[in-house]
Amino acid sequence: MTGMDARDTELKKELNATLQARRELGDDYESALVDSFMEKVDQRIDGAVERRLRRQLAEQQMVAARGTRSPKSTDSFGERFGFGIVSLVVAIPLSAIGGGVAGLRGLLVSWIGIVGINVVQAARTNPGLFRGWRRKTSNDEDKWQD
Repeated sequence: MTGMDARDTELKKELNATLQARRELGDDYESALVDSFMEKVDQRIDGAVERRLRRQLAEQQMVAARGTRSPKSTDSFGERFGFGIVSLVVAIPLSAIGGGVAGLRGLLVSWIGIVGINVVQAARTNPGLFRGWRRKTSNDEDKWQD
């Protein structure tokens, strides 16, 4: 059994004991029993939050010791994926409205806005993403440098 399963089992036992005590003692003690059980749930939540904070602090200390940038909560794959999905879902009605009202120009403006927002989001979550791209000019030629 993992630690989380043991805590879940312990909390279930506490709930069952509280319910059994309520049956035996009646409605008069219901408030006290619920308060007692909620205090145990609060303690469990506090413990989980404390463990999570300690883990994040340890991760930040390791990152600082290595000299790399700290990972942001926005760096998670799930958040980036969700942002992309929301962008596509919003793109459908915006495309229909822009195309219906202003034709091709409206459609282009809609998609330029959608792409722009996604580029800003990508740059925000990955600060070094566009750093290597600089315009280099020499005589008559423009080249992109990676």
